Amino acid sequence: MTTPIITMTDTTTSITTSLPSPTTTSTSTAPTVVSNMDSTPASSTTTSSPTEEDDLFSSDLVSPEVAASLPENYTIRSLRRGDFQNGFLDCLRVLTTVGDISDAECNERYDWLNTQGKGAYYLIVVDDGTKVVGTGALIVERKFIHHLGLVGHIEDIAVAKDQQGKKLGIKLIKALDYIASEVGCYKTILDCSEANEGFYVKCGFKRAGLEMAHYHEKKG
Repeated sequence: MTTPIITMTDTTTSITTSLPSPTTTSTSTAPTVVSNMDSTPASSTTTSSPTEEDDLFSSDLVSPEVAASLPENYTIRSLRRGDFQNGFLDCLRVLTTVGDISDAECNERYDWLNTQGKGAYYLIVVDDGTKVVGTGALIVERKFIHHLGLVGHIEDIAVAKDQQGKKLGIKLIKALDYIASEVGCYKTILDCSEANEGFYVKCGFKRAGLEMAHYHEKKG
């Protein structure tokens, strides 16, 4: 069975090639978490919780519309280092195999993304401030064609089994597509199975070709 490549129906003629780099620390006083939670005085947090200084990218890239549409007490934001122990990997296991990854390996991959992985935007949905219940990624490809154009690739959309049915997957897709637009991508593409095509059509995508793959054996 062939797998279609899905792309957005909207095309743009103006292409921006300036791509914001993921941030390492933040000195801004502006909050870096976007949520539809009621505005109440900030309460103290435990030291084990991920902090906004760990964000891979600015909260300015999080869609306000998507954030406002989340269920009460749900938040959408950038992946943080502490999220590996708070359900991030479990969400990915709903999608596919993850493997037995140590804390050190998770931190090593996070550090790489935070310093060299420019163009990788990992979003998560958090329930009650700590538990990761959904995730997705946008990987931005830098091209020479289309005047050094940028293409956004949506990858690894996963929602915890006990959270499915709340339309979190659609919200993640829309939020990632928003990031692609904000950083100057002229299109957003993704791969999906025939069975999931209808889901992505609801998100504003259309069929545009098919996917080919050649899998390689792991060396070493």
